[in-house]
Amino acid sequence: MNSASNMHDAFASALLEPAQIPAGLRNGAGDAAGRFGVHRNNMMMALVDALAAAFPVTRELVGGDFFAAMARDYVRIDPPRSPVMSAYGAGFADFIACHLPVAGVAYLSDIARLERLRSEAFHAADADTLDSGQWNALLVDPARLASTRVLLEPACRWLSSAHPVLSIWQTHQHADAQRDAMLAALDLGIGEDVLVHRPQWDVQQVALPAGGIDWLDALHTGATLGEALQRACAISPEASPDQLFALLLQHGLVAAIEPDEDDQHA
Repeated sequence: MNSASNMHDAFASALLEPAQIPAGLRNGAGDAAGRFGVHRNNMMMALVDALAAAFPVTRELVGGDFFAAMARDYVRIDPPRSPVMSAYGAGFADFIACHLPVAGVAYLSDIARLERLRSEAFHAADADTLDSGQWNALLVDPARLASTRVLLEPACRWLSSAHPVLSIWQTHQHADAQRDAMLAALDLGIGEDVLVHRPQWDVQQVALPAGGIDWLDALHTGATLGEALQRACAISPEASPDQLFALLLQHGLVAAIEPDEDDQHA
C-alpha cells in the first residue's frame, strides 16, 4: 500500500475518533489539529443531521439530544460506505435494537425499520403496474391465475412487528397534545404488520390483513399466486383470500406477470 493510501486511511479513521489526529498532518497556518477538529465536527454533524432527517419519528420518541448522541455512536461503528446519503442508515435499526440505553423502549428499533422502509420506497425505481384489463384476464381463468407468478413493484416493502408501529408512527403526524393522548391510548403489546408502498410520488403505509406478510413473502420468493395463497392460509388460518388478492389490486403492488414456461418456449 502506498503512502497516499496510508494517509487516506489514517485520515478517515481519525474522523471517527474524537481524540485522534492523523500522523503527519500539516497545515500552513500552524493549527492542523484544530482545523482537523473542525472538519471532524462538521462531518459528524452532517451525518447526524442526515440520520435525523431519515428517522424523524425515531428522533421524536427519544428527544433530539439523546438521538444525536445515539447517532454519533452509530456513525463511529458504521460510517458511510457510499457518497449517496439516501443509502446511509441501513443498519441503524439493528444498531438501536442492541443499544443498551434504549433497551427499555422495545418498539424503537421497529419504528426505525419502518422509517427505513419509507426511505427505500421513496428512492425505489419507478415501474408501471398491472391495469384492470390484465387482472381481469387472469381472474376469469382460475387455473391460469393459480399458476401465475408476479413481480412486485420495486417500491413495495413490508414489516411485521410485535408492537403497534404503524399506529405509533401515525400518532406522530399530529400536534403534540393530540399525539400524547393517542400514544397513551395505545396497547404497546399488540403487534402490527405494515405495507409500505409508493403510489405515484407519495410514500404510504397501511395495515396488512391476516396472512399478508406470508403472502408477500411467498410472492417475493417466486411462489405462484396459488402457492402463495396456500402458504399464507396455512400459516394464518384466519387469512381471507379475497383480502389478499385485493391487497395486490387496490394498492397496485404488481409490476408484471412472469411469462409461464409454455410462453417462454413458444
